[in-house]
Amino acid sequence: MKRACVIGAGFGGLALAIRLQSSGIETTVVEARDKPGGRAYVWEREGFTFDAGPTVITDPACLRELWQLSGRDMAEDVELMPVMPFYRLNWPDGVNFDYSNDDAALNKEIARLSPEDLAGYAEFLEYATAVYEEGYLRLGSVPFLDFTAMLRAAPAMLKHQAWRSVYSMVSSYIKNEKLREAFSFHTLLVGGNPMTTSSIYALIHKLEKDGGVWWARGGTNKLIAAMVKHFERLGGVLRLHDPVLHVHTLGDRATEVETCSGWRERFDAVASNADIMHTYRDLLAGTARGPQMARKLATKRFSPSLFVVHFGVEGTWPGIPHHTILFGPRYKGLLEDIFDHGVLPQDFSIYLHHPTVTDPSLAPPGKSTFYALIPVANQGKLPIDWDTVGPMIEKRVLDEVGRRLIPDIHDRIVTKFHYAPRDFALDLNAYQGSAFSLEPILTQSAWFRGHNRDDKIKNMYLVGAGTHPGAGIPGVVGSAKATARLMVEDLR
Repeated sequence: MKRACVIGAGFGGLALAIRLQSSGIETTVVEARDKPGGRAYVWEREGFTFDAGPTVITDPACLRELWQLSGRDMAEDVELMPVMPFYRLNWPDGVNFDYSNDDAALNKEIARLSPEDLAGYAEFLEYATAVYEEGYLRLGSVPFLDFTAMLRAAPAMLKHQAWRSVYSMVSSYIKNEKLREAFSFHTLLVGGNPMTTSSIYALIHKLEKDGGVWWARGGTNKLIAAMVKHFERLGGVLRLHDPVLHVHTLGDRATEVETCSGWRERFDAVASNADIMHTYRDLLAGTARGPQMARKLATKRFSPSLFVVHFGVEGTWPGIPHHTILFGPRYKGLLEDIFDHGVLPQDFSIYLHHPTVTDPSLAPPGKSTFYALIPVANQGKLPIDWDTVGPMIEKRVLDEVGRRLIPDIHDRIVTKFHYAPRDFALDLNAYQGSAFSLEPILTQSAWFRGHNRDDKIKNMYLVGAGTHPGAGIPGVVGSAKATARLMVEDLR
């Protein structure tokens, strides 16, 4: 029986491990942290459950497929609950926009803001559908191992004007500025700037429209737990709290994986779900390939980081939806500050997550769980002392949530803590504290992204946000499908 090791138990790593184990490959997952999940970590404090994220589950079919490979049903292990509306968008002037896949309700919301944009939205949906079919259904789980694969995809990319940004493409159909923001902000959920991310990412709108937006009962951590349960049911082995130190090689082959505890085992293939820079710079430090790739990666653009305030409060808030985007007074200027200038702006846009409105089990009776997230520049652009600055930003974020939604928020808080770029770097070995790995611009997509199989070390593979197709649950699960196909073929 062939043996494979997957380094990292994030969504991508676990999805890959399930596929390998389902194919009859004896698979071991090695995770540095005390719990599986990677970025989907979880904390429990004073009766509140705080998911680290991600919190938006789209395309549940790509997850169900992981169970169907062995004739099982995902519903045996985890319950997905629909979220409606998907998001409530709120601007400083008090205007709200409820975003969903209910056609009648969405058209009513558009008409309320700008009736003349209804026809333009219909045309934008046609565009989003076309790029979804090409970029997600056809190419989302296909590895780009050589430049000829990129050339084969080029005609479709030219046809869909992939060189344009999502915001630019939305703006060509829609004239109202609030609606332009409403239909372009999604790239931020995968670490991309709407002003520079390829218009191909407009596919997210169609992805959500067809698949819906979901929540795992008990939290995203329960979806991770279900994946682990299924993987172990298939016979897979999960090794926790034991960081990998080295991937040993001989010639052009990975041979052994060695961890901090001294555990060292031989495998026929190795896949890394770890941060892409950490994989090459640290885990493959003893090879010629590792430092060479690390130098190349250091010239690339990495996505921003995040500053997240987790808080539990007294009271329940049925009027605050599961997901709220509190836009700030600026859109383009704020994005430039975060992505280009590397400054800490005075204003910010907040993504507010309120899971207890869907699933009260995440807080004690009569209380609510929240997190408020703002994108911030990564540490490469913004090298500040977060131990000093963090408490000040935390207060400003909570002040803004209080001003717009929960007036006595500071009096109601039972417990709170924040998570900053430095934490992404320390806990996840994330290069520059980036929350989404490489920035998803056109020149860092598909073949220009980390390859699902290394070009030089023939049995070394990548899975997760740093490889094709990119970040987000559907993205990393798609990368697992692409990488698994390669590994199964190679090991046979």
